[in-house]
Amino acid sequence: QVQLVESGGGLVQPGGSLRLSCAASGGTLDDYAVGWFRQAPGKEREGVSCISVRGSTYYADSVKGRFTISRDSAKNTVYLQMNSLTSEDTAVYTCAALPWADMQLWPMIANEYDYWGQGTQVSVSS
Repeated sequence: QVQLVESGGGLVQPGGSLRLSCAASGGTLDDYAVGWFRQAPGKEREGVSCISVRGSTYYADSVKGRFTISRDSAKNTVYLQMNSLTSEDTAVYTCAALPWADMQLWPMIANEYDYWGQGTQVSVSS
């Protein structure tokens, strides 16, 4: 029902920053918990961060203090601000939406999310 489109990926030097966007259409993103997943070459997909419909946020230990997830309801968009990037952050980043439910959101379980974007590449390299 809801369609998600990521943008903002690209190539950045170590220590740099990127801001990923997850824009929704066909539904109001405020009605969903939204998560960011990533998958690096040769590694399993991992949950990076998510935000609940109430605004609670959760982060993987590996990104805590460096990444910030937020909503802009007027733009029907969720963002992932990524700072102090390292080569370990290189991955395809994908946003996903979970219809609102009063449930545990951490750890992030991929198969609980019903709607997925196409992914955007983030490459951190000098």
